[in-house]
Amino acid sequence: MPPRLRASGDGRARGHPLSAAAGAPKRNGTGRARPRGLDARGRLRPPGGHSPRPASCPLSKRWHPSGSGARLAALAGRWGAPAGKGGQRVRPGLRLLDDSLIGRILDEAREILAKLGMEIHNEGLLDRLAAHGAAVDRATRRVRFPASVIDRGLQTAAPAFKLYDVLGEEACDFAGDKVHFTPGSAAINVLDAHSGEMRPPTTVDYVDFVKLVSRLPHLASQATAFIPADVPEGVSDSYRLFLSLLYGEKPVVTGAFTIASFALMRDLQLAVRGSAAALAAKPLTVFSVCPTAPLKWSDVTSQNLVDCAELGVPVEYISMPLTGFMSPVTLVGALVQHTAETLSGVVMTQLVRPGAPALYGGSPAAFDLRYETTPMGAVETQMIDCAYCEIGKYLGLPTQAYIGLSDAKRLDAQAGAETAMGATLAALAGINNVSGPGMLDFESCQSLEKLVLDNELCGLALRLTRGIEPREDFPALPRFEELLAEGHLLISTHTRRHLRAEHYFPGPVIDRANRSRWREEGGLSLDARARREVAAHLAAYAPSRLPQETKAELIRLMTAEAARFGLARLPERPA
Repeated sequence: MPPRLRASGDGRARGHPLSAAAGAPKRNGTGRARPRGLDARGRLRPPGGHSPRPASCPLSKRWHPSGSGARLAALAGRWGAPAGKGGQRVRPGLRLLDDSLIGRILDEAREILAKLGMEIHNEGLLDRLAAHGAAVDRATRRVRFPASVIDRGLQTAAPAFKLYDVLGEEACDFAGDKVHFTPGSAAINVLDAHSGEMRPPTTVDYVDFVKLVSRLPHLASQATAFIPADVPEGVSDSYRLFLSLLYGEKPVVTGAFTIASFALMRDLQLAVRGSAAALAAKPLTVFSVCPTAPLKWSDVTSQNLVDCAELGVPVEYISMPLTGFMSPVTLVGALVQHTAETLSGVVMTQLVRPGAPALYGGSPAAFDLRYETTPMGAVETQMIDCAYCEIGKYLGLPTQAYIGLSDAKRLDAQAGAETAMGATLAALAGINNVSGPGMLDFESCQSLEKLVLDNELCGLALRLTRGIEPREDFPALPRFEELLAEGHLLISTHTRRHLRAEHYFPGPVIDRANRSRWREEGGLSLDARARREVAAHLAAYAPSRLPQETKAELIRLMTAEAARFGLARLPERPA
């Protein structure tokens, strides 16, 4: 169906009014079916031919040339609010799939799982799946999932969960349409602010990243955003988590590169929480687990899934169909594949630990045949992201996506355009965990300067989700009497009371000065403003409040593990 903005007072549900109100399809001039109540461009057509308005949008008062109170009341009643009353706030939203299409995609995915199945390279999981009714072919490692096994997994999957920081304070609530932003993860390069070139990152780069994230208010969590090149490969995954927990307080989106490394990553979390029970009660991390396209789970990622489920550590399933390359070229075809791969992850997690927390996530991409690249900033990539999250919400699961990032090579117009579009769509779609800020070059490079810009873009997107609501606006007459009497409302009580709540004021990385003031303040470019902001944040960093004895235990654990891989001492770290 054509994409539609939606406005909902209580978040999207399975029977969302936009799908329910659409009614039976009818034909337009193009020969395509369109829902009843929509105009030829797919917009909601309100009664009387007035400007489009979402069906759930309350109407307080509406101008009508006749001035008829009865007519006004009738119109107001049709739009769902009493005439003359202040309406409630609506949450702006986005919908790309109707319920019938979601149902068909789910049916097709379930058929693929039942008839083709998944190739799973993990003996323990094969045993569990066979014991729970799946058809397991040991020779090919192919597992076919009957409907009963899928349904049982969906019935026990957690509909929501929370993340907590290192101090045990709530940081993220993955429920409903609540949106949280986190940096993109696992880059192999950083963009050097001085040379403008990409290079392998170091420990110092990573510590600066953690310090910066701790200062950015619109990033709800950290991520193990890139891989320091100054430690052995065997500890590169756990070392990232170690630095994140040592210097930052926010929860961490992370992942293990091997089966063996999970043990230390578990112990680092236990050192912070104190016990396995405390960690399960207040999760500190989310681990990414990635099926391999098409329709396969490796031994490493499937064992990571098992280890997380047994410990009660949340996971996010990161299915990565690539349109026209490792998945069908159509967006619906990619969604079918994504759904099948992700459902298999849900089922396996729930077999290990019913009720275990997980995010219905992914990192699909449109494959650009011209350059043989996977553009994360492509509109089709972002559409798939938002659409599969609709499917996750339809199933009653919290969601995640890699969106709000750019394929540009530096902080330029393309970087801003792709990131802003993705962040806005993600916020409108109500994606619970949005991974992307700071990321460049096809998920391969992190930039601290881009991170401070993206923090502001996330703030703008979050403001959008709050919508428009009356704030002592009715009756309006006194406000306009004051305006006419004073000539302005700059120091009005109403202005001072509601200014900060109503308006989002970005930091200095976003230029809002007039030209003369901009020149007086140095005429700085975006790059220069971003570098200045990074420096200011790093200078203002306050050390983590994690107890010193806990920090010492983290260092002890990491030092011992590094020694196993030939590293006599850890790299020098900033204060």
